[in-house]
Amino acid sequence: MQVSVETTQGLERRLTISVPAEKVDVEVKNRLRQISKTQRINGFRPGKVPPSVIQKRYGKSVRQEVAGEIMQRNFVDAIVAEKINPAGRPSFVAKSNEDGKALEFEATFEVYPEVELKDLEKIAIERPQVEVTDADLDEMFVTLQKQHQTWKENKRKTKKGDKLTLDFVGRVDGEEFEGGKAEGFELELGAGRMIPGFETEITGMKVGDEQTIKVTFPDDYHAENLKGKEAEFDIVIHKTEGPVLPEVDDEFAKLFGVEEGGVEALRTEVKKNMERELTQAVKANVKNQVIDGLLAANEVDIPKALVAQEVDVLRQQAMQRFQGQMDPKNLPQLPAEMFTEQAERRVKIGLLLGEVIKVNELKVNDSKVDELIATAASAYEDPKEVVEYYANNKELMQQMQNVALEEQAVEFLVEKAKVKEKKASFSDIMNPEAK
Repeated sequence: MQVSVETTQGLERRLTISVPAEKVDVEVKNRLRQISKTQRINGFRPGKVPPSVIQKRYGKSVRQEVAGEIMQRNFVDAIVAEKINPAGRPSFVAKSNEDGKALEFEATFEVYPEVELKDLEKIAIERPQVEVTDADLDEMFVTLQKQHQTWKENKRKTKKGDKLTLDFVGRVDGEEFEGGKAEGFELELGAGRMIPGFETEITGMKVGDEQTIKVTFPDDYHAENLKGKEAEFDIVIHKTEGPVLPEVDDEFAKLFGVEEGGVEALRTEVKKNMERELTQAVKANVKNQVIDGLLAANEVDIPKALVAQEVDVLRQQAMQRFQGQMDPKNLPQLPAEMFTEQAERRVKIGLLLGEVIKVNELKVNDSKVDELIATAASAYEDPKEVVEYYANNKELMQQMQNVALEEQAVEFLVEKAKVKEKKASFSDIMNPEAK
């Protein structure tokens, strides 16, 4: 086997490989000989078909098949010999594939980039200092109450949090538009279901009121013909209801599976869950800062093949989420452009953290794995059962080991970085969008 390596552009490489004719021809003849023992051809007894007939009928397809297998094997041998680390699958092109001649082919592929980490000590992090307060717990209980709220009809002016039953008719440039009309429509004020300004304009109306409001569609509205357009809506209010929150008592506690200990036991359980979620959110907050700093300090070329693979993963995940809402047969093929930016970021992160792990010879910490599994299990009714499930599932255990190793790499970067403690509230960490 003769091999030459060529850099075409960026991370792309091209191997030109030549395999001696005799090696190819021998495999082709052996394959044809096997076929002759099993093929039935009219006019010949089984196993007695002349080689010339077998060659004429199957020679071309067999040679293509054998050539494909030889190209794959020799490509693997070549990258091992040349110490090349390919990213993604190669594409093969046979330049010469004839009887009695050497098989010459080209394999084009991308390689992993050389990554040189720098400026790790310049990464700046603000680590949140936060705890769950009684006020946070009280606010969470209001949220729990709202999950079980009922509605009571009223005649007063409406306010945020009320539910309205209304009719509306929308017009743009004096003409009604598709989707702009509804009767008996239920709307909770403050839920943000309508275009900006709609809910604000009807707040304060009461049963029997009729009013025409003016609002403007956002510039990024999904309907092209309505983007940025001013619209009028005729509103008629038929019914208004205000929320009625349940009492926080022993019966309320039972709604959440707390049969003994009443409200105090529920508060203890809810606070424990809040603290667990807060710990994870703080860890994620610090990790995001570390990753952002790592990306900002280190430019890295990324193989297109890896990005394409990551796009496929993200697309599949999105399709799985949509399957719960739509018939899979009606799901469109989501365009790659939807995921490209996220895929590129994920590939860069993987390459950089991989280099952190390799350069610093980080190994999976079994205690870290156990800690992660215990944290995941604590959210279930029987944590011990979850722990045992992980222990008996090699694939899940491998996934958790990968997560642990990534966390160890992040922790290593945090130790190198400039860390500043910063006080924060539970809401700041758990609801950063609201902030």
